[in-house]
Amino acid sequence: MITSKEIESIFAVQLGKIKDDELRSQVVKIWVAGCERGGWDSIDELKKIPFTLLTDTKGVSFIEHTIAVTEGALALAQAQIEAYKKMPYRFDLDRLAAGGLLHDVGKLMEIERDGKGGYHKSHSGKCARHPISGALLAAESGADEELLNTIICHAKEGDGRPQVPETVLIHQADFATFDPLVMLSKGLLIE
Repeated sequence: MITSKEIESIFAVQLGKIKDDELRSQVVKIWVAGCERGGWDSIDELKKIPFTLLTDTKGVSFIEHTIAVTEGALALAQAQIEAYKKMPYRFDLDRLAAGGLLHDVGKLMEIERDGKGGYHKSHSGKCARHPISGALLAAESGADEELLNTIICHAKEGDGRPQVPETVLIHQADFATFDPLVMLSKGLLIE
């Protein structure tokens, strides 16, 4: 079983950016619950999960992707805060870091080992995509509606839906890590 301490260790830097102790603890609790429901028993297993089954990830793991999206979204917010003379909207940086860490938490239940050294979509993943299963998991933990918006709406489920500012940044950071790999696999990425 993966423990809170292990999740805290993997995401120490990103969790350290969440000032609200309760929110930080909630993020860890949601990750531990997702690992348990998905049947992930060790950190070593967790570090090997690809971040998507939709394209060749070229070895980029789910954990690396989660860190990159979280840091990318925080950097997008910071760039606007520093560059705009007058911010037209406000970012909740705690919620932004929490949302980055949780945006794909449903993949812990959506992806499973295929028994041949690889991975495939689980039965749970066939029933509901990760934005939905992740939001349900977070809701069980008492996550607020704005954080649920980030989890649900970070992917295509959010197309055309109202979104908190943090969701917009997480969506952009998420696709900035996904689209180049898809383009690379299709021979469309100019290097």
